[in-house]
Formats: sequence, structure tokens, C-alpha cells
Amino acid sequence: MILALQSRPDLWRFIKFLFVGVLNTAFGWAAYAVLLRFVGLPWQWALGLSYVLGVLWNFGTHGRLVFGAKGFGRLPAYVLAYVVLFFINKWALGSAIAAGLSDLWAQALLVLPMAMLAFVLVSVVLTGRLPFAGPKGDK
Repeated sequence: MILALQSRPDLWRFIKFLFVGVLNTAFGWAAYAVLLRFVGLPWQWALGLSYVLGVLWNFGTHGRLVFGAKGFGRLPAYVLAYVVLFFINKWALGSAIAAGLSDLWAQALLVLPMAMLAFVLVSVVLTGRLPFAGPKGDK
């Protein structure tokens, strides 16, 4: 089965992204929870700092384990993608909290939609094309 997946590079990359995403999500959510509950930061600050830590962590795992990117040349674009994700997440989290969800449960419910959006943006940044769109330059 793995060999069959590897013969379809975008699908194999997506599967790896999902598995690495579980690791990345656990890291980011744990950082958010620690900053929120143990450090005592407000949710806005906990989200911001956990994003900074998560972006650096995710660049390493996505770049090396999923997309095979080397070096730090794409880090600025990667950071920009995560800045966009941050503001979308901040808006959605604030809206969910305002609707009555707890700060931890609200972020937990946003994990999957934010991960899906992240895959698209990270794919563009690290490969130069949309996922499943075929090799760059193909028509």
C-alpha cells in the first residue's frame, strides 16, 4: 500500500502531511494550553506565542519530513502563510468564544479546518503550486 501511495506523490505528501500534522497540532495545542493554564496568559497572548513556537517547529517538520525542502530560503514565505493563518484563526477563535465556547474547546474545534487551510498554503509555499494541481508548468 505504501508503494502504491508513493507512486502518487501529491497523495503521499498529503498522507505524510496528515501524520506530521498530528504531531504539529499536538505541539501547538500543548504550547497553547501550557501558556494559557500554567503560565496564565490571556488566550490572545497564548495563541500568539504558541503560533510563533509552532511556526518554527512546523517549518522543520513540514520542510524536511513532508516536502523535502532544505535550508531556510522559504522560511519568510512560510512565516507569511502562518501570519495569514494566525489572523484567520484569531478571528474564528474570538467568534467561537463570543458564541459561548470555552477558550480550549473553541481552539480544539478549529484544529481540522485550520489544518486543511494550512495544507493548501504550505503546499504553495514549499512546492510553488497548489496541491493536486500537477507539476508546476503543466497545463
